[in-house]
Amino acid sequence: MPDELYFELRKEMVETQLQRRGVKDDRVLQAMRCVPRHEFVPEQSRGQAYADGPLAIGGGQTISQPYMVAAMTAALGLDGSERVLEIGTGSGYQTAVLSLTSREVFSVECRSELAVGAAERLERLGFANVHVHCGDGSVGLKEFGLYDAILLAAAAPSVPQPLLEQLNEGGRLIAPIGTEEHQELMLVKRRGGEFVTMRGEGCRFVPLVGRYGWKNWGIL
Repeated sequence: MPDELYFELRKEMVETQLQRRGVKDDRVLQAMRCVPRHEFVPEQSRGQAYADGPLAIGGGQTISQPYMVAAMTAALGLDGSERVLEIGTGSGYQTAVLSLTSREVFSVECRSELAVGAAERLERLGFANVHVHCGDGSVGLKEFGLYDAILLAAAAPSVPQPLLEQLNEGGRLIAPIGTEEHQELMLVKRRGGEFVTMRGEGCRFVPLVGRYGWKNWGIL
């Protein structure tokens, strides 16, 4: 499919799936127009790359629905100056969107084949402000300091305490929290050493793997 057609599909995706559902953040909308989602899905799924839903990427993992990527990114209120931590790199699509809306992105993926593939893909496509690591994302990446925003792209029973501790003063965290079958988006803001929590819409993500997730990363 020609690049021009993919570009038109992205424009249509932004208008019909994002703007009509209330996503208004201009930085997020522009990022979603720019990131070539078809590069982040398996070859056989490229025809559905801009469809309104998640897609399998292998290993029981998915690339999230475009609307959910946009809604979670918009909830963080990024202005381009932030250091962001992402938990669950997957194919790297959400990572790419974060890279265009923030200063620097640190992303953690527990599956080595996905981490390697995402890192190579992001580098090839020119997303230079991204650092992909393989490990237990539920404990974060404290060795790189505090983060202005944290995004969990996998469902957890509760917000992992290590991630709260790695959130900078004034920072925001967005995560799908609930059971393995159903979650709600939870936005946490750190203000004056306290955490203010707001609940959002229902959703369903793959389970977070790790010490503070639903599955033990060490036995995979």
